[in-house]
Amino acid sequence: MLDWCDSHGVKYIVGMAQNNRLNELLKPTMQRSKEAFTSTQEKQRLFSEFQYKAGSWSYERRLIGKAEVTKLGENPRYIVTNLLGEPEDLYDKVYCARGDMENRIKEQQLELFADRTSCHKWWANQFRMLLSALSYTLVEYIRDKFLHGTELAKAQVGTIRLKLFKIGAVIIRNTRRIKFLLSSSYPYQLIWQSIMKKLALE
Repeated sequence: MLDWCDSHGVKYIVGMAQNNRLNELLKPTMQRSKEAFTSTQEKQRLFSEFQYKAGSWSYERRLIGKAEVTKLGENPRYIVTNLLGEPEDLYDKVYCARGDMENRIKEQQLELFADRTSCHKWWANQFRMLLSALSYTLVEYIRDKFLHGTELAKAQVGTIRLKLFKIGAVIIRNTRRIKFLLSSSYPYQLIWQSIMKKLALE
């Protein structure tokens, strides 16, 4: 995978499992981190980088090592990357940001049923995935464009679906217009009306 990314100009930052060789390369940095922890009794994190070639790799690559020491002991972490930048910035601002990406994937799986692939045919399951992806795109568009300044500005997809979409209403349709009659006690009616007005202007 890394060879393919390198040959096609794809940038990557990937976690590496620790092993004895990596721990030995990180040892001087880890030692400094341990000494700092001993004197302060506070969590210490130091970063270093080095060239490393795993047995299956065609050539050496840039590895970043995090030498962290806490009250629980040593906590080394490693990432391999072809990105430019300072080791700590790449680790904190790029690699650790993947957690939020995983949350977005989880939203689609759990709240928009992207994992509901129970059909016997591949194309049917693929179509369900496509519908889920389109639904997520629509909700994200509404959240980004129309929910600023509201209590739902940072709401998850499931919350938006339940509070703005999955609501009871009476629909009256004639030749000139469609009316949605919402309950007078519906707590999000002002937000809903605001979104509908803005969508009509799009």
